[in-house]
Amino acid sequence: MTSTVTVSGIGGPRLTLGFDRFDRLDIDRHLAVHGKLRAPGLDDLVRMAEQVDMRGRGGAGFPFARKLMAVAARIRHPTADQTALLPGERADERGSSENVVVVVNGAEGEPGSSKDKVLLGRAPHLVLDGAQIAASALGTQRIVVAVEDDEAARSVRAAISERRMPARVVRLTERFISGESGAVVRAINGEIPIPPGVKVRASDSGVDGFPTLLSNTETFAQLAVLVSLGPDLYASAGTEEEPGTTLLTIGGTQVVEAPYGTPLQTVLDHCKVPPSPGVLVGGYHGMWLDPAGVSRALLSRAGMRRVGGTVGAGIILPLTQGTCPLGEVTRIASYLAAQSAGQCGPCRLGLPDVVRSLNALTEGAGTVEDVRRAAGVGRGRGACTHPDGTARFVLSAMEAFGADIDAHRWGGGCGLSTYGVLPLPVPDGSEGRVAIDWSRCDGHGLCAYLVPELIQLDRYGFPVVLGTDIPAWLEKDVQKAVAMCPALALRVVDGVSGATSRR
Repeated sequence: MTSTVTVSGIGGPRLTLGFDRFDRLDIDRHLAVHGKLRAPGLDDLVRMAEQVDMRGRGGAGFPFARKLMAVAARIRHPTADQTALLPGERADERGSSENVVVVVNGAEGEPGSSKDKVLLGRAPHLVLDGAQIAASALGTQRIVVAVEDDEAARSVRAAISERRMPARVVRLTERFISGESGAVVRAINGEIPIPPGVKVRASDSGVDGFPTLLSNTETFAQLAVLVSLGPDLYASAGTEEEPGTTLLTIGGTQVVEAPYGTPLQTVLDHCKVPPSPGVLVGGYHGMWLDPAGVSRALLSRAGMRRVGGTVGAGIILPLTQGTCPLGEVTRIASYLAAQSAGQCGPCRLGLPDVVRSLNALTEGAGTVEDVRRAAGVGRGRGACTHPDGTARFVLSAMEAFGADIDAHRWGGGCGLSTYGVLPLPVPDGSEGRVAIDWSRCDGHGLCAYLVPELIQLDRYGFPVVLGTDIPAWLEKDVQKAVAMCPALALRVVDGVSGATSRR
């Protein structure tokens, strides 16, 4: 909910212009603050985006101009000539520009992110300006805004009504992987909202099979700002290599607009964040920075890369003093394992193995090498980026929290409790975990055969249960294991991590 999120800025506001005066910019307030824009043609828009090296703000950082050109290459413009065709391609093989779809990806499956909800809730017309600019350049009127939040959906629908524009809002399932581009397209198409097993570019075949320009909410808002200011004025903020400002979510509750190149420590001081044993940058598919890295980090792709971090989707999560770092990492890894689509080996077996290795390390029975091995097995082999992102999160923790890991490895623990300071979705009562009644269990081992993703046998033949909520794709198998347990020792109890599984 945007009402629980504070918004502020470092330097002059652009995306958040007018937020100091209005809770929400309706069409009249929007025009008073940002003015009426004139949509440039495709060539001019591509040139402007290239001039400021505009990148997607959803995490991948893909050049926006290349996305535009990829979609444009798949359509037939009324003025297109034969010289613009690909080798061996005929003009009648291209689709009509009227069928092109522009998708605003407003999914924020990351529990620690609020920036897109803020934009859609408070400045929906700025986002729609950007979407209409892109649609006009591509010769289409088909715009879809995909959102996870009810408040954002209401705000966007009201803005669409005010503009009398032919756009629609699609409500997505709130899930960590729901913002992946393929999952968004599948959701809009009425299919199961998970990443496709085979990579398909939206620019080739997206919504309804037509070429689709899909980008993050903030990206379209930035596009509107770029057209409004022009490339030169747009580049007056930020760095020469990375012009402009960006939105950050700090600790899940503060959204800050800051110029690229701003020191990370300046942002943390602005938000009154106390000293931290580590800061997660880029969200739960991001990387941990230790205090030394935080002190040297700059808010830019290059600046973060120099200290082993990433800007990602602009999520900054400081770890609170007094909580167990390794316990927090294990808690989030358990959540990520339960959030997978379960359609490839790295997700079905690899991520649970990562959680087991972290549990063992936390208890002093495992090693960092075990964690690295488990995290590295499935890298680059998943059906989507979820296994790689989770591995990146876990492996960076092994580097950032060496002292805490040593305390667990050699001292039996660090002496700190795990307070759950890193944000997770609020449980709705439908989550479940596997539990064993040890007064009944005889070690038959059938459960480990039926759900090896969640249960394995120890050296004595007794089950060891993975401490994570039951993924949605495993629910039927778990129910079967519970029903078939010869000793009636297996059961499902309430979950705690906020995963989206159903009992």
